[in-house]
Amino acid sequence: MLNTSETDINLWDSVRKDDKLAFNILFDRYWISLYKTAHYYLEDQEVCAEAVNDVFVSIWNRRKELEIISFFNFMQTSVRFQIYKRRKAVKLEIVFKDNLTTDNFSHTNDGEMRIRQKEIDNELSLYLDKLPKRCQEIFELSRFEHLSNQEIAGRLNISKRSVENQLALALKHLRMCFKHTVLLLFILKNLF
Repeated sequence: MLNTSETDINLWDSVRKDDKLAFNILFDRYWISLYKTAHYYLEDQEVCAEAVNDVFVSIWNRRKELEIISFFNFMQTSVRFQIYKRRKAVKLEIVFKDNLTTDNFSHTNDGEMRIRQKEIDNELSLYLDKLPKRCQEIFELSRFEHLSNQEIAGRLNISKRSVENQLALALKHLRMCFKHTVLLLFILKNLF
């Protein structure tokens, strides 16, 4: 039986071994913080909750392949990416607040946060542009228009398997591209 005071790394190691209890502890530990981060960028409560839940679903589904050094940093970056996808999908503007009630951002400058978000958005766009056009199109239909693999296959007149292969290629490419960003955030956090 796991103790709720276990470190994130120990819990993550257990999650990678299919331990649902460890996953639930991490979920309980980080859900509110991630929700507040999402709500900082976007005021739609339902979309923010959905984004946070999607992050947790994603890490559970990819638990065997993810190498996470700092769980907090990884999750914060992931939830910002989810908000970026949703904002781009519906062309919503980010809403910045003067006050943020979470302790995680009480010492952070709003201007700095805007710059970081803009840099991540630009970086994502650059990485997506490096994908083959068809792969990029399939990724955008899946992640920004929220079409199922079957719907994409029907729209583009290709097999569902081709869609799955192209999405796997795009996600692998983005994971590799953003690997340095997560590492950089971890290093910067430990320097300051």
